[in-house]
Amino acid sequence: MENLLRKAVQTKRQFLINKLIQSGVYKKNNKHLYEWTLTELEQEYNASISDNKKLIIR
Repeated sequence: MENLLRKAVQTKRQFLINKLIQSGVYKKNNKHLYEWTLTELEQEYNASISDNKKLIIR
């Protein structure tokens, strides 16, 4: 069970890192994406999604 959870977290982190890189985010506050926690990645991803929606609506 713990291996399944670990794999799920790693998969989600990699997905978020890939999406952020595609949107132009590589590093923030001298911290590379692979150093970020899952929560930090999710927050940045959600913020970038919100920014993109604002651009599309305008």
